[in-house]
Amino acid sequence: MKLSPQFFTIKTFRKTTMISYCLILTLVSCGSSIKQQDSEFKKRDAEIVKRSILQTIGTGAENSKLYLPLLKDKKIGIVTNQSGLLSNNTHIVDFLVKKNIVIKKIFAPEHGFRGTADAGEHVVDGKDPKTGLPIISLYGDNKKPKPAQLAEIDIMVFDLQDVGARFYTYISSLHYVMEACAEQNIPLIILDRPNPNGNIIDGPVLEKEYSSFLGMHTIPILHGMTIGEYGQMINGENWLKNGIQCKLTIIPCTNYDRQINYSLPVKPSPNLPNDQAINLYASLCLFEGTNVSVGRGTEKQFQIYGSPFLPQSDFSFIPKPNIGAQNPVYNGLECFGEDLSATDKVNQLQLKWLISAYKTTTAKSKFFNGFFTKLAGTKKLQLQIENGVPEEEIRKSWEKGLIEFKEMRSQYLIYLTLHSTGL
Repeated sequence: MKLSPQFFTIKTFRKTTMISYCLILTLVSCGSSIKQQDSEFKKRDAEIVKRSILQTIGTGAENSKLYLPLLKDKKIGIVTNQSGLLSNNTHIVDFLVKKNIVIKKIFAPEHGFRGTADAGEHVVDGKDPKTGLPIISLYGDNKKPKPAQLAEIDIMVFDLQDVGARFYTYISSLHYVMEACAEQNIPLIILDRPNPNGNIIDGPVLEKEYSSFLGMHTIPILHGMTIGEYGQMINGENWLKNGIQCKLTIIPCTNYDRQINYSLPVKPSPNLPNDQAINLYASLCLFEGTNVSVGRGTEKQFQIYGSPFLPQSDFSFIPKPNIGAQNPVYNGLECFGEDLSATDKVNQLQLKWLISAYKTTTAKSKFFNGFFTKLAGTKKLQLQIENGVPEEEIRKSWEKGLIEFKEMRSQYLIYLTLHSTGL
């Protein structure tokens, strides 16, 4: 399949990345030539190499030498939120203003520009108090920028931190921004960011009849791509309306390898407070299509689950209003369930908690709601769980779709992977 996105300095990027990787590989090979009797030392050395790589990872926003010349003397719009930070905690908007880039408008996705709105909350247009710039909401009735909102813009910039899950709506916002830009012949620059769940590809592939803002494309729940790579897929697979193409430029991350853990410097949204929540998000978010709480209204969002209909146990929690959950599910009621805040990192879409909750709930007839099918992207998963299909068999039903997706995905990947280091 022919790729239409313009790929900015990727050859140079790959050469630079390969040099960095070769240096790391040399260090590893030198270390391995020394016989170490204590396995703990080997483990420690591997962690040192991991940390050294992490310290050199740079986001697309950091790669300013590639994009600032493209923005000079242009009027720009920017899609971003609180996650659009540089390594010194300067926000991308403040950085561009300081560099005398003319920003005409800020476009904000779900949760708003400062990232404090509840999931699904209507976010109104406004003004950024720090810069005085107008803010246009891209959530609610205005998911796609209107021609009038783009009238005075020469170039659009997109800088959002994704978490690699189909129903995390930033990739849906990307789709609509690309489509609007393509229709108005406005180039789009994506400042790429690492995917914190970057090597996980799992779950049922969305069936077209169940597409919505929670899942617009035929991909699995966990897609294993950066938002820049995903933008290339949207273009390359002709997913925009009428097959139109967006003039797309990707500003890549530097020294990024999707197999290495990447810890986000700021919450990507109000109810993903830490790395554990981000890792468990895709698995526990399926509960939002059930009568089970995922901890909204607590300090352990997406790290616990429970409801008044699950068996009483030593663990319980009582949701109360907080930032990002002004009216949480089961507000003020005791919920019994499980605390996963200290569980090991998952490397797949985990179904065991969902299956267990369904088996043990006292309210089976009210367990699933209509939202579940939108999240799953298929009716089959609910039916499989209701009919007691073993988890292994459920996973086998995904295999064909995942194989086809991985083949499609391989055409759009930017970043190399360190297989030979064993990290």
